[in-house]
Amino acid sequence: MSDTKTKAPPSPLYEADFYAWTQEQARLLRERRWDDLDLDNLIDEVESVGGSEKREIRNRLMVLLAHQLKWKYQPGHRGSSWTGTIFEQREQLADILQSSPSLRDYFRRQVEGRYLGGRLLAAKESGIAFGLFPEQCPFTVEQVLDLHFFPEDREIE
Repeated sequence: MSDTKTKAPPSPLYEADFYAWTQEQARLLRERRWDDLDLDNLIDEVESVGGSEKREIRNRLMVLLAHQLKWKYQPGHRGSSWTGTIFEQREQLADILQSSPSLRDYFRRQVEGRYLGGRLLAAKESGIAFGLFPEQCPFTVEQVLDLHFFPEDREIE
């Protein structure tokens, strides 16, 4: 007789009702019913949580960089809406980095990586020609997250 345990078959509930499946898996974990867990799908879902944090960083960073560019290059359009967007993106990014410090290096790499998307978004939303924005990100990683930093005209060139 073999020592290996047979794996429980995947739960049909996973495809039929995802929320109900999550609650069932949580209950099985609490009850320590390891053999009844839908391990393949559970592993996939746990891995996807990390992926969603990375997507959140990329998306929020692109919006933040676009708004920082618009703030710098359209001083006549500055207002509470832009201020609110900049603060919101920074707060949410800071929350992600506080709860997942292992993503700090990823965030640092993404500042440069998402800058192109931020330039494209800023050009689209502002009407300013794409080529008028600097090719390299003019903001440091620290400035991107600094709640008190707002780029002023020509201050960082």
